[in-house]
Amino acid sequence: MTDTHIIKLTAAEIAQKIASGELTAVEVAEAHLARIAAVDEKVNAFLHVDREGALAQARAVDEKRERGEELGPLAGVPLALKDIFTTQDMPTTVGSKILEGWRPPYDATLVRKLRAADVVILGKTNMDEFAMGSSTENSAYGPTGNPWDLSRIPGGSGGGSSAALAAYEAPLAIGTDTGGSIRQPAAVTGTVGVKPTYGAVSRYGMVAFSSSLDQGGPCARTVLDAALLHEVIAGHDPMDSTSIDAPVPQVVEAARNGSVEGMRVGVVKQFRGEGYQAGVVQRFDESVALLKELGAQIVELDCPSFDLALSAYYLIAPSECSSNLARFDGLRYGLRTGDDGSRSAEEVTSLTREAGFGAEVKRRIMLGTYALSSGYYDAYYGSAQKVRTLIKQDFDRAFEQVDVIVSPTTPTTAFPIGERADDPMAMYLADLCTIPTNLAGNAAMSVPCGLAPEDNLPVGLQIIAPVMKDERLYQVGAAVEAAFVARWGHPLLEEAPSL
Repeated sequence: MTDTHIIKLTAAEIAQKIASGELTAVEVAEAHLARIAAVDEKVNAFLHVDREGALAQARAVDEKRERGEELGPLAGVPLALKDIFTTQDMPTTVGSKILEGWRPPYDATLVRKLRAADVVILGKTNMDEFAMGSSTENSAYGPTGNPWDLSRIPGGSGGGSSAALAAYEAPLAIGTDTGGSIRQPAAVTGTVGVKPTYGAVSRYGMVAFSSSLDQGGPCARTVLDAALLHEVIAGHDPMDSTSIDAPVPQVVEAARNGSVEGMRVGVVKQFRGEGYQAGVVQRFDESVALLKELGAQIVELDCPSFDLALSAYYLIAPSECSSNLARFDGLRYGLRTGDDGSRSAEEVTSLTREAGFGAEVKRRIMLGTYALSSGYYDAYYGSAQKVRTLIKQDFDRAFEQVDVIVSPTTPTTAFPIGERADDPMAMYLADLCTIPTNLAGNAAMSVPCGLAPEDNLPVGLQIIAPVMKDERLYQVGAAVEAAFVARWGHPLLEEAPSL
C-alpha cells in the first residue's frame, strides 16, 4: 500500500490493518511523517514534529503485535497534539514566545492516556497564543493555512490540529474548546470536532486559559474516529478537581449505530439572523430537512439569554485569563527579559510580559483585570455570571422538550487571513453559536454538512447534547454523516484541493 493510500485511511481502518498485520505501525507513521515533510511548510500546522519519538512509539506497537499481545482500538494510529498539553519529551509553547522552548517536567493526564493506548503522537500543533483567538492568526509562530484554501484561516484557536487533519498529515488530533476552539476549526476545515461535557476529559496538564470553560476533546475526519479517540481520553482523574467521577458515555457504540428515528431535535431561533452567510444558512436548513427525512421531530425553541452569551463570555473568559496568566512572570520558567542585575523583580516581570505576550493576550488580560477590579467586579464579572446561570436555565428548559439541539457551527465559512486582524469584535463573532455550550458545560459536536455555494468551502452543523449525554452527539452525528456520504458518494474532504 502506498503512502498516498495510507494517509487517506480512517483511524479505525488504520488500527484494523495494524492489528491484522496488513500494515505495520512504522509504515503508517513514516507515511504521515513524509506527508508532513512534503506539505507542512505551506500549511504550518505543526510547531514541533517528533520524528524519532513517533517512530519509537510505532516500533513498540509492532513489537507488541509480534509478541501476540492484544492491541487497543487505536494502537499505532498517528495523532497531532495541540501545543497546550504538557509533554515531557517535546516543548510546550502554547503558541507563545513567553514559553518558547519550554519542556515541562510531566505529561498531561490526556497525554498519558494516549501513550497508554499506544497512540503514536507525531508532534505538537500550532494554535492561537494561549488559545485566545478564532483563527490561529495569533500564534507567535505565524498563521496556519486552511488546506481548502491556504489563503484562508483554519479556525481557532486549534487551527493547527484541524489543518493537520484536512491536509492528511494525521488521521486524529486533539484540540481544546473554551468558546468553540474545537468545533469552529472543524466547521471551516470540513472535519469533525467534539467538545465533551465539561469535566469529562481531564484538564490536568492543559495550560489554563479560562478554567471554568476550557475542555479538551477529540478531532478527526469521521464521527467513528472521534468516538474511538473520545473513549481513550475521557474518564475521571483525581488530579483534576473539576473531573466528573462517572462512567464514560458509550460513544463508540452510538457512533456505530447512528440514528435519529424518533428523536426530538431542537432548532433555536437565536442561532440565525444578521451576520450569517447565506450559504451557511442554506446548508443548515438542508441539514434540518435531512434530519426530518431520517425520522427526527423538529422542535422550534426560544432561548432568549443566548443573545447575551457573547457579552458574558468576553467578561468571564478574560477575567479568568487575567488570573491564570499571572503565573507567567519571568521568574520561575519560560522567557526572562531585562534581568541584568540592575532591575527589580517587578521590572523584570513587566519587561518579560511586554516581550513575551502578543497583542490579543494583552488585550484580554487588560479586559479581565478591569472587570475584576474594585468597583467594577459586581457590575461586570458578577453580572456575566448571572447571565451564565440564565443560559444554563435556557438549556435545561430546552432539553425538557428535545433530545439534542442543532445549529450552524459558525456564522460564516473560513475568512481570508488578515481580513479581521484589525477588528477584534468581528473576530469574536466567529464563536457566536459555540459559546453558549461552554458557558453551560454541555457537550457539543461539529460535523460537515456540505459546501457553501458562494465559495465552495466547508460548512459545519453543530449538535448540542445535555451534560453527560455525549453519546447523543455521536448517534446524531453518525446518522447525518452517513446520509451525506450516501448522497454525495464520497467524504467531503475528497473535494479539497491538493496542496
